[in-house]
Amino acid sequence: MRTNVIREKLYDYIRFAEEKKVKAIYTMVEEEIAAKDNPWDDAQFMAELDRRVEEYERREVTASTWEEVKAKAVALNK
Repeated sequence: MRTNVIREKLYDYIRFAEEKKVKAIYTMVEEEIAAKDNPWDDAQFMAELDRRVEEYERREVTASTWEEVKAKAVALNK
């Protein structure tokens, strides 16, 4: 079964499941959900951010301001 079909079936099931079943399912995945909620506790994420900052500080890459990013996005949609 394809992942998108499984997701849809799970979504439908959870929407109408009894409260205690929803709580039981949540308990099974609660730690994973909490881990994904706070990227600052993710060592890989933080290492990637550090790597990118170092590249920027060494001027190996360039960056755009938020205004430049928005202007480019608007230009692409014209």
